[in-house]
Amino acid sequence: MVQEVRRTIFRHGLGFYGTLAFVASFLGARLFATLNPTVTVVRGGIHFHHFWYGLAIVVSTGWLGITLSNERMGRNLAIIFGLGAGLIGDEVGLLLTFGDYTSNLTEIFFVAAIAFIILVTLLSKGRRHIEKEVINISRKERLTQIGIFIGAFSVIFFAVEEWGVGLAALGLGVLIFLWGFERERRPRSLRSLAS
Repeated sequence: MVQEVRRTIFRHGLGFYGTLAFVASFLGARLFATLNPTVTVVRGGIHFHHFWYGLAIVVSTGWLGITLSNERMGRNLAIIFGLGAGLIGDEVGLLLTFGDYTSNLTEIFFVAAIAFIILVTLLSKGRRHIEKEVINISRKERLTQIGIFIGAFSVIFFAVEEWGVGLAALGLGVLIFLWGFERERRPRSLRSLAS
């Protein structure tokens, strides 16, 4: 029996087009809604928010992307998909709070979405380097990294004048860092020369 080997290909260009369109659509929708807060589409007593248009765009381009295999069409669909995703993303706060368009959940979603896209792109492009520099490190080095993160994160608590929590987080960070700290050992030949 001959087994066919298939390889997954991450198309970075399509990811770039989609991400660029997502950012442009999100910021454009946010700017339009901020400058024109009274402009709404109402038909038959129903207020059509722009996430409905975004949902229709995402569903239709997703379906076309599944059924069509054309490189040029793929680039165009990536742009259109990104535009639809941006329209949906702009109203995440409205969707999660059931009516508060100005909710800061929208901005949190935007930052998280962009960070996720960047991380996935980095993982797909430089997986071997990331494995070497992030995953395949010693337990002690991992502890120092965690300690540094917790210690640096304590700044947030100091900024809002939560001194007790800030000092506790900073202390915990320092303890974890010291627990994992390992001095670099010099080679024997250098140690014998130093004596």
